[in-house]
Amino acid sequence: MIAVITHAEIMKKVVLLAVISLLLVGCQKGVIFTEFKALPGCGWDMDTELVFTPVMEDSTAVYDMQLIVRHTDRYAYQNLWLFVDVKQDSLLLRRDTIEAMLANERGKWLGSGVSKYTLPLLYVEEVPLQEGEYNVVVQQGMREDVLRGITDVGLKVIKH
Repeated sequence: MIAVITHAEIMKKVVLLAVISLLLVGCQKGVIFTEFKALPGCGWDMDTELVFTPVMEDSTAVYDMQLIVRHTDRYAYQNLWLFVDVKQDSLLLRRDTIEAMLANERGKWLGSGVSKYTLPLLYVEEVPLQEGEYNVVVQQGMREDVLRGITDVGLKVIKH
């Protein structure tokens, strides 16, 4: 049996593809900073600080900060504790302890990927920031001297 595809069906698929493409492109609108820090293959030492330095140029805007964790299936835990400091001119503006759930209760990895998983985590939402350079410092907060399986940590800043 030969399947017959009508012109209307083709047009529906083209329109759907166009809408999805616009949504994907639109999701990146407002991104003013994205950076990843790769971790050594031997693991993330508990004393290693990952420092990101976004520059804010609009004090009238509000911003979202998103942490992005990449890990392999060799990561041994369901969650990941992170210590995050936000500083400007060496003045500590905020200090947070974040629990990131990387897997569900059945052990299925959250996020996207096959052998390397990427999981974005909303860190702060709609925060007003003054103009200038900031330091966002991230450390692992697990109870291991060297944490294996985390490959990269990133920061994305989105302007509203």
